[in-house]
Amino acid sequence: MSDIRERIAGLNPRQREAVKYIDGPCLVLAGAGSGKTSVITTKIAYLIQECGMSARRIAAVTFTNKAAREMKERVSSMLPGKSGHGLTVSTFHTLGLNIIKSELKTLGLRSGFSLFDPEDARVLLRELMQKDAQVDADQINRVQGQISSWKNDLILPGPALSHAETEDEAFCARVYEHYTRHLRAYNAVDFDDLIMLPATMFERHPEVLAKWRRRIHYMLVDEYQDTNSSQYQLVRMLMAERSTFTVVGDDDQSIYAWRGARPENLVQLGEDFPSLNVIKLEQNYRSTAVILRAANTLIANNPHVYEKTLWSDKGLGESIRIIMTRNEEAEAERVATEILTARIKQSAKWKDFAVLYRGNFQARLLELKLQHYQIPYKLSGGTSFFSRNEIKDAMAYLRLLINPADDNAFLRIVNVPRREIGPTTLEKLANYASERRVSLFAACSELGLSHVLGEKAVERLGRFNHFLEAIRKRMDQGDAIAAIRQMFQEMDYEAWLVQNASAPAIAEKRMANVWTLVDQLEQSMHRGTEEGDEASEETDDVEAAISRLVLRDILDQQAQEDDTDKVQLLTLHASKGLEFPHVYVMGLEEELLPHRNSIEANTIEEERRLAYVGITRARQSLTLTLTKQRKVYGEMMDCTPSRFLDELPEEDLQWFGRPDKENPEQKHERGKEALAGLRSLLG
Repeated sequence: MSDIRERIAGLNPRQREAVKYIDGPCLVLAGAGSGKTSVITTKIAYLIQECGMSARRIAAVTFTNKAAREMKERVSSMLPGKSGHGLTVSTFHTLGLNIIKSELKTLGLRSGFSLFDPEDARVLLRELMQKDAQVDADQINRVQGQISSWKNDLILPGPALSHAETEDEAFCARVYEHYTRHLRAYNAVDFDDLIMLPATMFERHPEVLAKWRRRIHYMLVDEYQDTNSSQYQLVRMLMAERSTFTVVGDDDQSIYAWRGARPENLVQLGEDFPSLNVIKLEQNYRSTAVILRAANTLIANNPHVYEKTLWSDKGLGESIRIIMTRNEEAEAERVATEILTARIKQSAKWKDFAVLYRGNFQARLLELKLQHYQIPYKLSGGTSFFSRNEIKDAMAYLRLLINPADDNAFLRIVNVPRREIGPTTLEKLANYASERRVSLFAACSELGLSHVLGEKAVERLGRFNHFLEAIRKRMDQGDAIAAIRQMFQEMDYEAWLVQNASAPAIAEKRMANVWTLVDQLEQSMHRGTEEGDEASEETDDVEAAISRLVLRDILDQQAQEDDTDKVQLLTLHASKGLEFPHVYVMGLEEELLPHRNSIEANTIEEERRLAYVGITRARQSLTLTLTKQRKVYGEMMDCTPSRFLDELPEEDLQWFGRPDKENPEQKHERGKEALAGLRSLLG
């Protein structure tokens, strides 16, 4: 117990206040780099050790698996023995999933329900929308986005249709209705349902809500400014009775409005819980005073409900450098050579440098320059091999071959390539399988199916079933890999890719990815045999090898988080929550940062918050770059410096490449430095 008291004693006064306040609703307004994770984790340990609360009565929620994992590890290291047993530290969606699993009967779901990822949902929407007319990817994305938005606002299909103001909205609402019906028939939920279903269930079934209120006595919510309407309602309903919760957030770092996040939830919280205690964490443990002054001055241009000013005891620090170059090639060249020089000069590591930008396209030229100078780098946000559509299709076929009861895999590929098996057929098949308590795949070969489906539909489903059963038989009889290759050739998967690709070369590349997967599978089988995997049959080998492939994908994603010594390249959105000694932010120009879309939609405030997030990633040095000209759709265009540059404190800036802004004394000093550098080299 003394350990937790020592930890609390080591916190600053505001952090201590946030940890110890447990009697009512609490909003911790945590500025960038102010140690919010320490507050949350210490508070959980304090509730368990000092206040005697059972760990199983506490739920802490955040937005990413990585953040939840780190939080759980930190809390576990503070708690002795089994005192942390039963503690919930998860993402919002995992909490929702656990509630759904516990309340299947109330929700009308059966155990073993499928969870549709966005791609599974898109396939179903395409099938539903193609009933009416040919649809393109943009239309599907638009409808999917609208349905997601309705679910986030807890709007059901009926109200969505009755409140539709345009024909386009009415069409989306009708698709939403069919989509919901089909999900129910498939015994499936999608990603947005993980929050929507518990929230709407709590509204309709007060007895279920009362049960969960008895189960969760205290809630902690991280990154509260990123919550959407449904997440807010879920927290509000669970906590309305006791009002014992702590939410931690920063309205200045709300950069996900396009994903449904509502920073106004911070204001709503004060209205719904009038006794809300607001505690501000303003001491920053990351950056120099100059960097924080720039961040504070910039963000002061946004309206605020709660004012706060970051400060630090890290010293004044060096000026913020602003480099203007003639075009984007010179910009990328300058950033690369700056990193090369700074690393030698400051005896720094490559991983001490991060380059941030508004859009992924800005990284292309920079990658070439870094390669040219042999600078190792890591590009965040690339597509994982296993998240590609063709690989997900191939993996679904493999999963179904080794486990015919995998309904999710079945639904993904029963109509890939197209077999004219529509959503209505699948809905009836799902209802039949449910009544018979068999898998969808097994139901395809049952005689009774002809009582609920027409002759053609029964024949198509039977053909699919026989095709895969024949492949399974071949796998049992001998060379499993040869049987799998044959399967992709016989169903002419490549022709399907050509049909759905924008160019034949893209389809060719996607097919090559599938063959790479099969090669990997073969290698994995050989490795498994060498490593002494005991397999009685060839198919067992395949099963083990497929499991290893899935595991390898998970490990690959974890490996991406490794602390390797490379320059980090990432978007401003992806940089949130990270920090680096030396930061470069590229493209400080109008129509890039702030983005053209935000200028047209008049949502500059979010772009300013994005620039603020970029600035507050820097610990020691910050460099901002811009160009006089940039190529847009093949045409060289003149650029206007970003309005955000005018909102920074002029006395803290050092300009390069812009004579009207450059300080003559600084220029003279730089000249002397360069000469001294040459002399030392010659010496």
